[in-house]
Amino acid sequence: MVNRVILVGHLGADPEVRKLENGVSVARLNLATNEGYKDNDGNWQNKTEWHSVVAWRYLAERAETSLKKGNLVYLEGKLTTRKWQDQNGADRYTTEVVAEVLRSLTGRDKEASGSVSNYFPSANDEPMHVKTYNANQNTETQSPANNNKFTDSSAADDDLPF
Repeated sequence: MVNRVILVGHLGADPEVRKLENGVSVARLNLATNEGYKDNDGNWQNKTEWHSVVAWRYLAERAETSLKKGNLVYLEGKLTTRKWQDQNGADRYTTEVVAEVLRSLTGRDKEASGSVSNYFPSANDEPMHVKTYNANQNTETQSPANNNKFTDSSAADDDLPF
């Protein structure tokens, strides 16, 4: 079974980051994706879809320091649904994307030049989710990014993104 989400869109607001009692950081982001289509009369219409995103630990901290409202963002993650109760005690459900890879596609000089970088992650990149925290020691550790027993040594010479 597969539960995979890939989105490219703009942030509707700065990430909201908070720390839980155990010191773990969590960020909430609102990501807008746009779709253009022609209606029956031949006129172009734009449809915006809003996605609720949650990022944990290292991703939350990176989101807080490197993402701002309006940034173009590349996101990989999974859909989750959680149950909660409203003020009246009625059960409510919220579906959100839990981020596993999060990258700003907006160039650092966007404010100065108005340009947006066309940089997308490649197989050689270190995605933001590679770094994790050791909860017992509260230190940053490096996860094995390419710890794949099926990796062919000739694959490193191949620059295809898939």
